[in-house]
Amino acid sequence: MPIKRRQVLQTGAAAALAPLLTLGKGGGASAAPGDHPRIRLAVSTYSYWHFTPTKYPIEKVIENAAAIGFEGVEILHRQMKDETPAYVNGLKTAAFLRGLSFPMLSIHQDFVDPDPAVRQKGIDHTVHCIELADRLGISCIRLNSGRWGTIESFDDLMKVKGNEPPIEGHTNDEAFKWCIDAINECLPAAEKHGVIMALENHWGLTTDPDNLLRIYRAVDSPWLRLNVDTGNYASDPYEGLEKLAPHAAIVQAKTYYGGGKWYTLDLDYDRIAGILRKHDFQGWVSLEMEGEEDPDTAVPRSYEVLRKAFA
Repeated sequence: MPIKRRQVLQTGAAAALAPLLTLGKGGGASAAPGDHPRIRLAVSTYSYWHFTPTKYPIEKVIENAAAIGFEGVEILHRQMKDETPAYVNGLKTAAFLRGLSFPMLSIHQDFVDPDPAVRQKGIDHTVHCIELADRLGISCIRLNSGRWGTIESFDDLMKVKGNEPPIEGHTNDEAFKWCIDAINECLPAAEKHGVIMALENHWGLTTDPDNLLRIYRAVDSPWLRLNVDTGNYASDPYEGLEKLAPHAAIVQAKTYYGGGKWYTLDLDYDRIAGILRKHDFQGWVSLEMEGEEDPDTAVPRSYEVLRKAFA
């Protein structure tokens, strides 16, 4: 049976997970007076790809990241060429030789579906990606809740800020239960492989931060935390960040140079850094550059903004 957050201090996992459970609650590692908590910067491979027909090589992202000054690379699962041992080990070696870490594997799955067989596919894919993350030496995977799919076009979904109605004859309360049950099914694999699942405030059921927290609190496990995206809010992003920051395992930082592909936000990263510091966040901030500008110029520009804010 998967362990609960309230049980973890009574288990053998206590030594490893107790620091994670106290992040954002005043229990993190103490810093010297006037110092800020340690925050490291990564870049998502998505920043260079954006789902164009030709995948941008992850090996090239690793090279770019090291040259720019990032300390890590977040891997988008769909961007991987394959999962063969040669490819996986090649990525690990390329990062190691450049002094880089892989903080997260971002996966795509969906637990919002009335069909149990479809939900099981999402569970099986999540467990598979937990195992893949372990092979890559990654301690965290990005998790989605999923969405109803009643608005087919992502462009149209953005027009209503992710507020998608349920399938006729079903309710959001059902969707919450499906998500909670599915995540619980994945907990044994997460615990076995030492891979935290980080549920994102992504478009769909978890667009609303309160919905995200509803799932997180119901699961109540140290193997589920939050991936806090700075750009995925239907209303005030700073209000949303205040709610989610205490439970964040990782933060994805959006920039929109050249105008966003679906929308553009003018995010104040000094203010965002202040919110994260207030909650003693000490993890990774991973750049997702989602603008139309060439990533060869937009990613370095984004790095400078984040470096100054989180220094």
